[in-house]
Amino acid sequence: QLQLVESGGGLVEAGGSLRLTCAASGDPFYDYHIGWFRQAPGKEREGIACISRYGGVTDYAASVEGRATVSKDNNKDTTTLQMVNLKAEDTAVYYCAASSRVVCPLTSGAMDYWGKGTLVTVSA
Repeated sequence: QLQLVESGGGLVEAGGSLRLTCAASGDPFYDYHIGWFRQAPGKEREGIACISRYGGVTDYAASVEGRATVSKDNNKDTTTLQMVNLKAEDTAVYYCAASSRVVCPLTSGAMDYWGKGTLVTVSA
């Protein structure tokens, strides 16, 4: 099993940036592909960024393309999501999740383990 804990959320001004970190423990982190998801109030969970187990493949949802960067450090058992030029519509709970089955997963059904999420609020 894999345990995931997100950190780095908080209140950010529009136009600002954020850096979210997800720390893993348990199973070997290098065995897992990582997805970052978010869920805004009243909306469905959305996959926004993913990275393959060794970092060779990344992908981004259109909503964050050009503003987000995902990385994975298998030595430190962490994955990071950086976003710039934040907008009010980026307000959401952000989750990291891991999949042993799907390379660069952006769908909830592909994930095996989830963190509990961290809230990001972007003030207009």
